Amino acid sequence: LLRPSAWLAALAMTTAFPAFSNDVAVAPAPNGIEMPKNYKNWQILGVSHRSDKDSLRIILANPKAYKAVTEGVNNPWPDGSMIAKLAWKDSTHPNFAAVTVPGELSHVEFMIRDSKKFAATNGWGYARWLGMEQKPYGNNADFAQECSTCHLQAKDTGYVFTRKATLP
Repeated sequence: LLRPSAWLAALAMTTAFPAFSNDVAVAPAPNGIEMPKNYKNWQILGVSHRSDKDSLRIILANPKAYKAVTEGVNNPWPDGSMIAKLAWKDSTHPNFAAVTVPGELSHVEFMIRDSKKFAATNGWGYARWLGMEQKPYGNNADFAQECSTCHLQAKDTGYVFTRKATLP
């Protein structure tokens, strides 16, 4: 169950999207994955707080991924599914100390489902860009093994940790 502050943070993060600009050329990740240009138009899949990283995250899904999770056909996820995670460092609201809000942007990352192309990483391609500079993460294409290894913990849910947030 999400804390009330997490929901407030999610609402605050949705207003932060104009801060990201794909008008500037963003270099591809070391494995060749390019940042999807329309990800800011994707639907909110969920929010999370990582206490080990002191960060708030909003997770978005492209239409194919959102449809799959809504219909329960997400293990395996269909090829073409894409999930974006935007992560900010925790910050305290200046007028409401009990509320955690997004601070500095930590990173933007993507999971792209292509069971053939990314067979070595359980059917998912991974990419991450750091900070507002959107600097590609990783020294070479092998960085994706780091992501894939962590996501083995979510094998039973198609290698995806995020659950769809329920709404009334």
